[in-house]
Amino acid sequence: MSEKKILVVTDSSASLPPELAEELDIQIIPLWLIWDDHCFLDGVDIDPHAFYQRLKESKTLPSSTQPSAVEFKALFEKLARECSGIVCVLASSKISGTVDSACAAQELSLVPVEVVDSGFSAMGQGLIAVSAARAAAAGASLAEVVAVAEKTRDAAHLLFVVDTLEYLHKGGRIGGAKRLLGTALDIKPILHFKEGIIQPLSQTRTKKKATAELLEIASERLEGGLMAEAAVVHVDCPGEAIQLRELVIKRFNPPVVHVSDVSPVVGTHVGPGALGLAFYPRSP
Repeated sequence: MSEKKILVVTDSSASLPPELAEELDIQIIPLWLIWDDHCFLDGVDIDPHAFYQRLKESKTLPSSTQPSAVEFKALFEKLARECSGIVCVLASSKISGTVDSACAAQELSLVPVEVVDSGFSAMGQGLIAVSAARAAAAGASLAEVVAVAEKTRDAAHLLFVVDTLEYLHKGGRIGGAKRLLGTALDIKPILHFKEGIIQPLSQTRTKKKATAELLEIASERLEGGLMAEAAVVHVDCPGEAIQLRELVIKRFNPPVVHVSDVSPVVGTHVGPGALGLAFYPRSP
């Protein structure tokens, strides 16, 4: 085992609770949020609640962009002093250029860097980073940490319901949704990540029914197995998130259920009121 451990890096779209990132020594590189004439570092320069309030009232929508290769290079240089290798667990390359930026910088790093395309964002991505960081903390090698991340990624799910498809549609972050857009005002769509892209999965008429169906879908995907870990994610609706957490505990009883208010960059694309569940099954 190396004297210096492997460090895990993720980007701010993972929406990790700050105390969890600190506990596991996960390094977070922020994305950029561009709103009118202002640029904000995601989760650094703007408070999520204040951001969502402004989003509801603003006539303009913000846009987002990934950290540059230069920013990744600077982070790798800083971390190289305290680690023997770096594993980057980043937002799906199908919806973000963050993976490309990290890959452009990895050749310039003073220590080995491996880049893992999570295929998700929010806590779908976050749970992968968490599992990788736990392996690193236990003394796993660079290759072993990557293997843990990839195994969790291949088993993970992220299901969520949005109040409206408006934000996903305007941001170009949803595929295969034409069949839903005509009735978008009348439905609560359930969506998921499939092959790194946000895709419609089902639809109901109310948020309550959508939440119940979300749990049914989760049960089907577990195929009779147990949840290893879960996370409830929300966009400025903490009360609903706590209720969903209680339902998840009652039905599936996973050892850990995190609650995460998604970062402003993710909130930009899904809109206020979005509510979701990320999880992966316990290994047989």
